[in-house]
Amino acid sequence: MRAMILAAGYGKRMRPLTDHTPKPLLLAGGKPLIEYHIEALRGAGVEQLVINTGWLGERLEAHLGDGERLGVSIRWSREGTPLETAGGIRRALPLLGPDPFLLVNGDIWTDYDFSALVDAPVGDDLARLVLVDNPAHHDSGDFHLTAGGRVSDNAEPRLTYAGIARLAPALFAALDDGERRLAPVLRTAMAQQRVSGEHHRGHWWDIGTPERLAALDRFLAAPHTD
Repeated sequence: MRAMILAAGYGKRMRPLTDHTPKPLLLAGGKPLIEYHIEALRGAGVEQLVINTGWLGERLEAHLGDGERLGVSIRWSREGTPLETAGGIRRALPLLGPDPFLLVNGDIWTDYDFSALVDAPVGDDLARLVLVDNPAHHDSGDFHLTAGGRVSDNAEPRLTYAGIARLAPALFAALDDGERRLAPVLRTAMAQQRVSGEHHRGHWWDIGTPERLAALDRFLAAPHTD
């Protein structure tokens, strides 16, 4: 199985930190955010990665190269102007191949075990989403997860999409080129009853502001028993 790490955003809310550094290369616990994902994916047996780039993408490529240093193989999908999530995935499909792949946002941190997505049954689903408890900055959530593990957009309570998923290329078959968001694509699949999900109750951070990055850095520096 392959995985795609989303790394093409401008990181505007992280300025001035992102004026000269792409957000996935910002440090937390002495390590770039994106390297946590690469190590976790490798630990789950996923060693073929695709990373999309936009703002300061050349710095990402210079730092990670072909991935050999981190024990993976990296192929690059260069966007220039960011295409939003679904548009970026559609652009990268030739690199991802015909089989379902994992997706992870480059600007989160989590202790999620990606092997759960690798091993979960596929069935007829087009997507399997990882959901988390709603953070304070997004208390309304995104989607509803049923007791049977189905994801919908028309019920309460709601959980927050973690930016982690397993997706089938067919999810993007009808998508035109250009800037496209992922949420509408997922909602169409939900209406067809083809989206499953799971609730990750462990640690998860959305690194959307310098303050959250600093908080994560403090968290990683502290001793933990869990």
